[in-house]
Amino acid sequence: MRQRVITAVVALIIFIPIIIAGGVWIDIAAAVLGVVAISEILVMKKKLLISGEALISYLGVLVLIAPQQWLSLIPNNISQTFLFYMVVMALLLLTVFTRNRFSFDDVGVLTLGMLYTGMGFHFFLTARHVGLTMLLYALFIVWATDSGAYIFGRMFGKHKLAPHVSPNKTWEGSIYGSIFAVALVSIWALFYPIAGLSFWQLLPITIGLSVMGQLGDLVESSLKRYYGVKDSGKILPGHGGILDRFDSLLFVLPVLHLVGLI
Repeated sequence: MRQRVITAVVALIIFIPIIIAGGVWIDIAAAVLGVVAISEILVMKKKLLISGEALISYLGVLVLIAPQQWLSLIPNNISQTFLFYMVVMALLLLTVFTRNRFSFDDVGVLTLGMLYTGMGFHFFLTARHVGLTMLLYALFIVWATDSGAYIFGRMFGKHKLAPHVSPNKTWEGSIYGSIFAVALVSIWALFYPIAGLSFWQLLPITIGLSVMGQLGDLVESSLKRYYGVKDSGKILPGHGGILDRFDSLLFVLPVLHLVGLI
C-alpha cells in the first residue's frame, strides 16, 4: 500500500502540471504514454521491444496520436489514416522478410493494439485542446467511478460482475461507482460548467461515460487474463503499467468524441 501511495503521489506531481500546462507538453506526454502502452502489448505478446515490428508499431501509434501541426509538412493528399495504413503495410511486409517468424496473426494483434492505444491517446490530446475543463471532466469520471466502485464494492458487494475476467468486481460496486461519479461530477460542474450543458443534459452523458470506463477496465482485465499476466507493465510500482492506469480513459475519451464534446 505504501508503494502504491508513493507512486500515485509522484505520478500526480508530474502529471497534473503537464495537463494544466497543455500545449507541446501534453502533446509529448500523450506520445510517450502511447509508445509505452503499445510496448506493454508487445511484452505481453512476447515480442522484443527493440525489433523491426516494435519500431514500426511505435511509429504507427505516433502517427495516430500526432496533433495536426505535427503533420503540417506532409502533402495535403496524404491523410493521417493513409499514413497509418502504410505502417500496417510495413508490418505485413515484415512477415515476408522474417519468413513468418513474425506472422499475419502478429500483424493483427499489433494493428489492433496501435488503434486501441493510438486513438485513445489521440482523443486525450483532443480533450485537452478543447479545454482543461473537458479533460478533467473525463478524468474525474474515471477516478470517481473507480474509487466509488472500490469503496462501495467492498462494503456492499455480493453479486459478481464478471468473475471470469475480474473476480473482485461486483454489480453493487459498479452501480455505486457510477452514482458516485455522477454526484462528484455534478458538484464540480456547478463551478466549472461542461460545454454549457445543464445537469439534465449532462446526466445521461456522465452515466454513459462511467459505464464505458468500467467496460474499458474489463477489456484490459480480459487482455491480461488471456496473456496470463497480473499487470500490463511495471513502469508504475504498485499500480502496474500505463494500460492498467489508462484502460478506462481509453474507452471514455472516444465516446466523449462520439457525443460531440471533443
